[in-house]
Amino acid sequence: MLCEMCGKDVDVVSRVRVEASVLSLCSDCARFGTLLDPPKPAGAGGGGAMRPGGTATRPGGPGRRLEERDLYTDIGELELAPDWPKRVRTARDALGWTPDQLGQKLNEKKSVVLKIESGNFHPPDALVRKLERLLKVRLRADPESMPSG
Repeated sequence: MLCEMCGKDVDVVSRVRVEASVLSLCSDCARFGTLLDPPKPAGAGGGGAMRPGGTATRPGGPGRRLEERDLYTDIGELELAPDWPKRVRTARDALGWTPDQLGQKLNEKKSVVLKIESGNFHPPDALVRKLERLLKVRLRADPESMPSG
């Protein structure tokens, strides 16, 4: 069996609570948590065993499966619109905010706001969502609807 912390292939694992998680650990890693039940030898059917087909079960939850999911399908197909820096500046001006005031509301520096408005900084998705929510403007667009250039 594999230790869920260090990945070693061992003969005996123990169910151990580490912070808020219950893991099947080898004797070396078991010291990092609280032992829940005595060690089980390999083949005794401990929690977290692999089922045929490659899906794992949760410890203590028969029938519940952990399924793989593709993170790229969850993200969506939106990209920043070609004129997104102009949209940020126009929306900020319409609200009557200075770059410093917008930076304070975003919890960012004034220089970050100025770089965004000039187009010299490509903001991470979390910051794009903050900008859209705060300025009430759409900065992302479907890449298929954007003109190719």
